[in-house]
Amino acid sequence: MAEQYAPGTWIMENSENFDEYMKAVGVGFAKRVIGNAAKPKQEISVDNGNWKIVTSTTVTSVVLEFELNKEFDETTADGRKVKSTCTVDGNKLITEQKGELDSTIIRDFTPDSFVMTLTAKGVTCTRNYKKQQ
Repeated sequence: MAEQYAPGTWIMENSENFDEYMKAVGVGFAKRVIGNAAKPKQEISVDNGNWKIVTSTTVTSVVLEFELNKEFDETTADGRKVKSTCTVDGNKLITEQKGELDSTIIRDFTPDSFVMTLTAKGVTCTRNYKKQQ
């Protein structure tokens, strides 16, 4: 189901506890100020099992390309180098990031919105996105 709902352009509407999450993953003060002010857009496409997520703000753009259930190298938006694996469970796209600091990102899709939950070191952040029409 996630493959059905995920494709499209998504705009973040609100975010809870992002500053604490960024602290947990080691982001410094200056980057946290910029990160907290950003309203990211995610453009998601799925083609024959190949996923592409482009997350962009006025400051930066990060492209994530992967196949489900296959580990890949990822450089996170905050600069961490991790080994990631993405899986789908119903409406959820789950990304497990393994490195010096492990984290989990879950995108829980409906036809017109998704909730993105980021967790690291026991700190959880929730970000709500709406599909752009």
